[in-house]
Amino acid sequence: MKGNVLITGVSTGIGYYATKKFISEGYRVFGSVRKMEDADQLVERFGAFFRPLLIDVTDQEAIDQAAKIVTSECGDQGLQLLVNNSGIAVTGPVQCLTADDFRRQFEVNFFGLVAVTNAFLPLLGAQDGGVMHPGKIINISSVASRSGMPFMTPYGSSKAAVDAYSEGLRRELMLFGIDVVVLNPGAIKTPIWDKVEEPSEKLQQSPYGKSLMRFYQLTEREASGAIPVEVLSELLFKTFTQRKPKTFRLVVRNKFLKYTLPRMFMSDRGFDKLLYKVLKMKP
Repeated sequence: MKGNVLITGVSTGIGYYATKKFISEGYRVFGSVRKMEDADQLVERFGAFFRPLLIDVTDQEAIDQAAKIVTSECGDQGLQLLVNNSGIAVTGPVQCLTADDFRRQFEVNFFGLVAVTNAFLPLLGAQDGGVMHPGKIINISSVASRSGMPFMTPYGSSKAAVDAYSEGLRRELMLFGIDVVVLNPGAIKTPIWDKVEEPSEKLQQSPYGKSLMRFYQLTEREASGAIPVEVLSELLFKTFTQRKPKTFRLVVRNKFLKYTLPRMFMSDRGFDKLLYKVLKMKP
């Protein structure tokens, strides 16, 4: 066994394929799930190199209990990597959402990430006189953190918080030699796309209705051309093995044409105007 890795949210998608990749490379993976049935299925699938942890990242008691389990099983070897992957997406027009909707978004995507990180930092080497070799943290953010997209404001805001937190944390953890890296993927082929629902009749009849339907159609189109999740899991592993990887890494198709070039030659107002046309934002 080459070492120990902890990945949150491994029942499907990015977390599942990252688990598969690291186990194939000889690492033991502690993976968080919320349901015992998912834990049992993953143990059957991955075998002895997989250790399930029943964690809801909004439950501090569950996180603390998981940290005790991992500490007892890893001993002085500690963790070589923590991947914060758990997340949800709250979408819709801000005017139609409540402060509680935003709180729910941040509880999982940001505060949950902070709680998990704090619980496992000692196992990554953040302790006085520790014998563990410094580990690494990879936080899964989103391209949405870099651009405020309509109808994704709660999600983008939570991921922007993850980016800012990660940068500050990286600089603090230089004290222990622990690196913090952020992956900012665009559309990835995962089950999250199956959860994108057509706007309700009430929303369709609202002033945002036409724009929301257009957004829904574009989301479906984006899903059809999404990056295979296996590609991201390979990149995640490569990032782990690199001594000095990029601190932030955009993972998008046609990066130069879709992201770099427009932002080189287009002002914020110009980008606003483009979105206005694309989403047909007319009353």
